[in-house]
Amino acid sequence: MLKLAAILLVLMIVFGVLGFVVDVAGGLAKIAFFVCLIGLALSLVGKAVRRG
Repeated sequence: MLKLAAILLVLMIVFGVLGFVVDVAGGLAKIAFFVCLIGLALSLVGKAVRRG
């Protein structure tokens, strides 16, 4: 019974860490997406300004 409790505790810790990593990765992906969007908008504006 004690072994089972220990295994469950380890699994809980592992899945907690994995969930945290996934959350952080998702946040970084959102930030990267917005940075790319802003970069794209700035490049388009720059092209429009140079043409005009």
